[in-house]
Amino acid sequence: MNKETANNIRQDLTADCSKCFGLCCTALNIIASSDFPINKPAATPCMNLQSDYSCQIHSQLREKGFKGCTVYDCLGAGQIVSQVTFNGQSWRDNPETGEKMFQVFPIMEQIHEMIAYAAEAMSYDISNDLSDELGQKLKELQDLTKLGADELLSLDLVIYRFSLNELLTVASDSIRENIIAKLIGANKVKDFDHARADWIGKKLKDKDLRATDFRGAYLIAADMRNADLRAVNFIGADLRDADISGADLSTSMFLTQMQINSAKGDVKTKLPSYIQLPSHWSN
Repeated sequence: MNKETANNIRQDLTADCSKCFGLCCTALNIIASSDFPINKPAATPCMNLQSDYSCQIHSQLREKGFKGCTVYDCLGAGQIVSQVTFNGQSWRDNPETGEKMFQVFPIMEQIHEMIAYAAEAMSYDISNDLSDELGQKLKELQDLTKLGADELLSLDLVIYRFSLNELLTVASDSIRENIIAKLIGANKVKDFDHARADWIGKKLKDKDLRATDFRGAYLIAADMRNADLRAVNFIGADLRDADISGADLSTSMFLTQMQINSAKGDVKTKLPSYIQLPSHWSN
């Protein structure tokens, strides 16, 4: 698989709510918080879900306290479960399949997330051997999306995630090491490893953070305005309310739409091509 094909796979992992049976509005458990004004048990339709599976307050979600809905993104898992796994049979028309559909949905979400990471890694300049290994993992994950509901429910995703994470780490380190070598020579930059760091609320405005490893880091409410975040590894990082207005994340690695949706930014924020500018960001 070449880089262009891998990039296209990553680009195509977007939600199409018109082909989904409102699974995120039904399958997931919601707890009243700053992100939601209500409690809603899993497998229970949200009070705002209409008969055609659209949301009756979609244009007013934030104003009505449903901030979490504007952050959420399933990477296209919803329409696959609805149209492929269950062949277009909705939980409303076939109540007996509902429980199983709601259980399969979060599994498909995880598979799509892993597909996104694998495809993205293959779109970078990495060794042929590493690309081949990632390609094999990507094919395995794509095949999982075609399984029936019972087969999906029996999967042990930890096995797939663990082996993929090893390859993603190698890919990230390889890319970052090349950039770090140049930065050390030019700017005497010494510390690039902040994996799982607690940088909640940290002041990072205008900082050059290129090639930093923020894997699993807590960056909640961090001030990263106008920061240079190119080639940064953001896999698993918590970016809730982090201010990335004007920041350059154009070549940041392993970002998801949900991470960006949870952050604060503006039209000057530079994002990877597969990430959409959140509609709730300021102009």
